Amino acid sequence: MSLLKFNNVSKSFGEGTAKSDVLKNINLDVQEGEFLVLLGFSGSGKTTLINLMAGLELPTSGSVTFKDKPITQPGPERGVIFQSYSLMPWLTVNGNVRLALDSVFPNMPKPEKEERVDHYIKMVGLSHATTRRPAELSGGMRQRVNVARALAMNPEVLLLDEPLSALDALTRANLADEIEAIWDAEKKTCVLITNDVDEAIILADRIIALNPDGTLGQEFKVDIPRRRDRLEMNHHEGFKKLRTQVTKHLMDVGIAAKAEDTKTLPNVTPIHGVPAAVKDAQKGMIDHNFLDFSQLHKIYPTPKGPLTVVEGFDLKVQRGEFISLIGHSGCGKSTVLTMAAGLNPISKGGIRLDGRHVEGADPERAVVFQSPNLFPWLSAKENVAIGVHKVYPKASQGERQDVVEYYLERVGLADAMDRPAHSMSNGMKQRVGIARAFALSPKLLLLDEPFGMLDSLTRWELQEVLMEVWDRTKVTAICVTHDVDEAILLADRVVMMTNGPQATIGKIVDVDLPRPRTRKALLEHPDYYRYRQDVLDFLEEYEHGAKPSTKPAKAIAAE
Repeated sequence: MSLLKFNNVSKSFGEGTAKSDVLKNINLDVQEGEFLVLLGFSGSGKTTLINLMAGLELPTSGSVTFKDKPITQPGPERGVIFQSYSLMPWLTVNGNVRLALDSVFPNMPKPEKEERVDHYIKMVGLSHATTRRPAELSGGMRQRVNVARALAMNPEVLLLDEPLSALDALTRANLADEIEAIWDAEKKTCVLITNDVDEAIILADRIIALNPDGTLGQEFKVDIPRRRDRLEMNHHEGFKKLRTQVTKHLMDVGIAAKAEDTKTLPNVTPIHGVPAAVKDAQKGMIDHNFLDFSQLHKIYPTPKGPLTVVEGFDLKVQRGEFISLIGHSGCGKSTVLTMAAGLNPISKGGIRLDGRHVEGADPERAVVFQSPNLFPWLSAKENVAIGVHKVYPKASQGERQDVVEYYLERVGLADAMDRPAHSMSNGMKQRVGIARAFALSPKLLLLDEPFGMLDSLTRWELQEVLMEVWDRTKVTAICVTHDVDEAILLADRVVMMTNGPQATIGKIVDVDLPRPRTRKALLEHPDYYRYRQDVLDFLEEYEHGAKPSTKPAKAIAAE
């Protein structure tokens, strides 16, 4: 039976020259009991689509119906769960869920309300936290309250607008599994919008891609039997085949049409070649054990005594090697990175780079954070030039300009060098941040989840930008990430950290995959999923707070 239906729906905002067409000619039929996933990226109109289903927006043309009746306003039969939590900060978990019942079922007897509130709070695993207020809850717990609140209203369809995107990878995966279990138990119709391909395949009966121009794209049937265990999927040929098909489709239609106001990354060498100043800065460095972490410790004082966050981190990195550092939230990945950058004092042990101890911040160690921290009033060129002027004091003005323009070209900003940072998208700003880091010609490039704030498509694109520029420079690099695919895609070795406190190296995987790498090519490489399984197995072992291995970290790092 058809539950939700779009009949030739278009939606635009503004008028005249300011008119923006967000959705165009949408025809969509959602069946009762179906779990439909719409894969959409920034600017594809995914939130507008959910708002039309919820009755928060009305179509410019065409019709949206629920059980063949036009949707003109929100209704309790359509429960909505948004990315933001929207909880009342002064109410407890119990109070926030009950508030929904009070508004939808004002005449429901009090005992029945209490029973329903308890039922759904228990369903999302929050029975132990009924008296806590939102400020006392983690992000994952707050989103669970949102789910319980929506379910308590007994909707016929659940509309989920990227409800997991603000969560860390582990919490996101666990909550996605819980949503699938709830859908199966309650037999609800679900429509989920996400930008995560794995999440879509794990949850969906049917996947529809949203095109960048606001039209519906290709449809994919998901015939994999439920329940779909994430670890088992890594061995499932149907999962791997579908994952490759969906990823290729999104990259073909998305990256090719992505509206960033920038050129596609050029595959040509500028006439000036690698700037002379860069070549000079790269001379004279040692190769073996170029970067040496020796029994590194980080200890913080607390009211209850010293807290050892990182203990005995021991790693030798060769010149030109790319290391991915991965582990669960709180395992000390960023702590290790900031110590290597000289931004966080070392408590015990040491770090040597190119034969010298790391002491304090220095341009020889360039850092790219989640947020690139640009000066908003300066252009891309001016933001990159600030560091270049300091690093090449003996270079001429023309040579410095060559360095700036060379790296901005490399990250695809040849036509946007003079744009001020405040007018750029997040993806463009991160391109400038990457160009700025490479332009310093650092001995060591440190990346702290550089793509963590970006949607999947922009993240995929910038990963390939990073690999392309790194392949030209072969700078020694360490990238902190929580993304398994990103870790393997970028690295020569994936270094996995045990849970904190007292976090250390738990396992190292050598990634022997051909370079230069592309996401499309790796998905089809026969060894790719073997490496992926190695990392997933480790993360699964430490998912529930497992203690660090008794094997000395020094022995592990030397393997």
